[in-house]
This record gives sequence, C-alpha cells and structure tokens, in this order.
Amino acid sequence: MPNETWGLVREELVKRVGRNNYVTWIEPLALRDLNGGVARFEVPTSFFGDWVSRNFADHILSHMNTSGFAVDRVEFAVGQSSRIPRPAEKPAQPVQAPKPAPRAAAKSRADSEELPGAPLDQRFTFDSFVVGKPNELAHAAARRVAEGGPVSFNPLFLYGGVGLGKTHLMHAIAHELQTRQPHLRVLYLSAEQFMYRFVQALRERQVMDFKEIFRSVDVLMVDDVQFIAGKDSTQEEFFHTFNALVDQNKQIVISADRAPGEIKDLEDRIKSRLQCGLVVDLHPTDYELRLGILQQKVELYRAQYKGLVIADGVLEFLAHRITTNVRVLEGALTRLFAFASLVGREISLELAQDCLADILRASDRKLTIEEIQRKVAEHYNIRLSDMIGPKRVRNIARPRQIAMYLAKQLTPRSLPEIGRRFGGRDHTTIMHGVRKIEELMATDSQMSDDLQMLRRQLQG
Repeated sequence: MPNETWGLVREELVKRVGRNNYVTWIEPLALRDLNGGVARFEVPTSFFGDWVSRNFADHILSHMNTSGFAVDRVEFAVGQSSRIPRPAEKPAQPVQAPKPAPRAAAKSRADSEELPGAPLDQRFTFDSFVVGKPNELAHAAARRVAEGGPVSFNPLFLYGGVGLGKTHLMHAIAHELQTRQPHLRVLYLSAEQFMYRFVQALRERQVMDFKEIFRSVDVLMVDDVQFIAGKDSTQEEFFHTFNALVDQNKQIVISADRAPGEIKDLEDRIKSRLQCGLVVDLHPTDYELRLGILQQKVELYRAQYKGLVIADGVLEFLAHRITTNVRVLEGALTRLFAFASLVGREISLELAQDCLADILRASDRKLTIEEIQRKVAEHYNIRLSDMIGPKRVRNIARPRQIAMYLAKQLTPRSLPEIGRRFGGRDHTTIMHGVRKIEELMATDSQMSDDLQMLRRQLQG
C-alpha cells in the first residue's frame, strides 16, 4: 500500500480515536509492507506495539478495509525484531502500556500526549448526555470540574449501577478539559489499568517512572475504583498517589458501582479519602429521563435511516417498559431501527413488540413484596419473621416501615394488599409507615443512603 494512502487512512483514524490518542499511538506507526492480507507496521518498542495491538488494531483494520484494501490482520514489530501479531480476539491478558520516553529538560510538562491513558469515546460528551432529575447533581458537579477552575470538592466521586452514565460523565469531563485547557495533563483510565501498569512497573523495576507519570498529572480520573479492593499493593500505591495529587491541589475524579463506604475490602484510609470530597449518586432512571434519552437517540438515527417513520406512542411504550438501564434501552432502539430498515416497515407499536419480545419479557420480571422483605431484613440483620410479626421495638419497626415504603414504590400492589403481606396489617398502618419514611428521608442522610442502596440492589 502506498504511504500516501496510509496517510489518508490515518486522517480517518484521527476522527475515530481523537487527536491525543492519534498523536500518541497512531502517528508513530510506520507501514512497512502489505502482503498476503497482512499489514505490517514498525513500532518504537514492543510495549508500544502491544498496546496499539490491544486497543487500536480493530480501528486500523476497519479503516484500511473501508479504504479498499484487502487486509485480514495487522501486525506490529520493533524494527526487524519479533512481531506482535493481532490475535483473532481481544486477549484476556493484562493491558501493558509502553514506558514513556525520558523527557528532554526543555520539554513542556503540558505535553499530555505522553500520558498512558485509556482511549476516550468520542460519543461521550456533555452535549450527548441527557440530564434528568436522577442525574442532575452528578451532571452539575461534572460540569463544574470540567470548567477547569478551582472547585470546593476534591475528589469528585460518582457512583451508581450499570448503565446510568458514570463512564459517560468521566469521558465528558476529559473531553471538555482537553478542549478548554489543552495544556492540562489529563489522565483517564480504569482502576484495572492502573493496577496492571503498577504491577508491570514492579516487574520491570520501573516503579519510580510509574510514580513520576501518575503524580505529575493535573487531573487524574479513575473509573470503576472498586476493582482495586482487596489488592493490597495496588491500594497502597493508589493511596500515596491520591495524597500526592491532593497535596498539589490537583483534581481527582473517581467512579464506582457503589458508595465508598459500601466497597468491601477497600482500606478504611482510602474510603476516608474518597469520602472527603463530593460523593454523588446517579439514581436509577425515571420515565421522563428514559423518554428524553430515546428522543435524543431518534434524532441521531434519522440521519442514518432516512425516510424511516416511527409511529406515535412507540417511544413512550419503550420508556415505560424497559426500565433496567440506559444501555439496554439504547440497544433496544438500535435493534428496532435496524430491523425496520431491513424489512422496510414503519416502526409501529406492533413491530416494536415483535422485534423486542425477548427484551420486553426480561424487563417484565416483577419485583415481589417478599423479595423486598428479605432484602431489607438481611440489610438490617433482623429475622424475616420479625419483619411481618407484631414486635414494635424500634430496631424492627423502622426496617419494617422501610420495607413498606419500598413495596409501595417498587411494586404495583395496593395498600391493602401490602398490608396483608405484612402480617395482615390495616392499609392505614402501611400509609403511616410510608409517610414516616418520606419524612425521615429529608433529615436522616443515613436512611436516605440505605434506601438508595436497597433500591439499586432490588432493581439491579
């Protein structure tokens, strides 16, 4: 393949992987030959080739074929030394980042391209994030950090269940910071990647290089921090990295699937550090937010599926029926548009029911009052028999009222029916319990946190 044509492919890759990733990982590649369906590239180091193979080989392969070249796989080699082939599937081994080259004394610290961060998804920006009541505080806090000015909270800790937008907000912050203040050194990666890089540094006896990289950033963003729980040496390094950055007034943004205090096997001193900033919960989506997300996605799809008509009421139907998480919701809409395009039909309610039958069945699983009672009893360490029994001592009565409140909120059962499941209590007793919990939620932060956690567990 002529190098000029590879140049055109690289131009397309800039749009796909972003400017920083392109300069760091794609630009140094030198195409050596294309023979027998194999495109061979020369890379600076074996670590560099391994990283590109794991993270960008699919993009390179796709764009080369789109440009009209029959390429079955890509390989990366250091000069004439051993090649690092791209496997048929993404390998399960730890991702290794290349060791950064030593900096020249005159080189600016703002050269963020040297940072070994994970690729940012170009789709995950603030413009594409739909804001609703369940996520408005998290969005506002993320916006504040993304402005790049001084903030009153450090770290920002975002947590919530699967598919609620944590990673989207993390990527959006990084994109916005790079746009507003390109001189800042912004490092985004998962906790798993942090651990792998630390373990590699230990093996290669390059711990000081690791420390220099991670403690010289202006903004450190670590996704899914619960992954390091129980991994002592990684927690130790994370703790010292965290302290070093805070001491320098550098911003830290962390995400996890639960609040810091709920992460099992996470050291208490790390929990304490994570709780000293702003801890924000992304709540499960409500109907209005789900409908807003669907409406935004439809606008994007209209350009791709020109002429495709979606009947009134379909989006409202999906927003009402698919309540698990945003990923399932968006996946359902994607499938629906693709199917309607293939069969050349209008997206009607009937078509949606036929096309999405499996997703709708899975979403139809009804939460029972008995499940709620068991989960609440387990959380507060009381017997299930006491939950529905006559005892009125505080340590039993309060969990009982919480279970009543959740039964009213999460099931379609009437108050009399809920009362029957709680030992034959009158519906006025259930009503009193629900109102009591609603009052306490406004003043008791611990109870509010307990309710949010129980709701996530029951709906997850």
